[in-house]
Amino acid sequence: MKFAIILSGCGVFDGAEIHESTMTMLAITRNGCTYDIFAPDVRQHHVINHLNGKEMDEKRNVLIEAARIARGKIKPLTEYRAEDYDALLLPGGFGVAKNLCTYAFDGTDFSVDKIVEKVLKSTHAAGKPIGALCISPVLLAGVFDGIDVTIGKDKDTVADIEKLGAVHIESGPGEIVVDNANRIVTTPAYMLDSNIADIYDGAENVVKAIIEMVN
Repeated sequence: MKFAIILSGCGVFDGAEIHESTMTMLAITRNGCTYDIFAPDVRQHHVINHLNGKEMDEKRNVLIEAARIARGKIKPLTEYRAEDYDALLLPGGFGVAKNLCTYAFDGTDFSVDKIVEKVLKSTHAAGKPIGALCISPVLLAGVFDGIDVTIGKDKDTVADIEKLGAVHIESGPGEIVVDNANRIVTTPAYMLDSNIADIYDGAENVVKAIIEMVN
């Protein structure tokens, strides 16, 4: 099986969560599969100093930043084609809510990057599974109607997910929710007070569920 991974930059506060991204790659590889990495070639919303949490006076590009995690082996998201892959995975990080969509700023009235939306819808229409970690299920809830997802237990985020028309199912560290009808698998990752072993468990459980779904 071949997976596609979408990254939203580099760094939990303004891009892709690095542990979740890396554990996703490791889980795919350890389960005998391969992957390609993609990111939108757009300016990221802002840059956060990860030492003090303050916004920095500089501009960065999502694709270029994501290339740090991908060790340079990455493609612009415009090159993604659903027919080339068996499944799609989205690690979390605030970049999902800032660069792939505007949930961090607009709440449930958020808009989705047009290329990201096209990729998600084309993958879903092709019957290919989609996996999402951490905050990424909120993005899916804004694109697809009536799906089952999890972000763990955060009450405010759960309320937003339900307002968007999705069904939230509470989960713990490393656990997943599988929506077989919509071929969507989600895990809470760092939306909970998790450690890096929990993150790997969640990523691997998502990957294994998708492999089973495809087979």
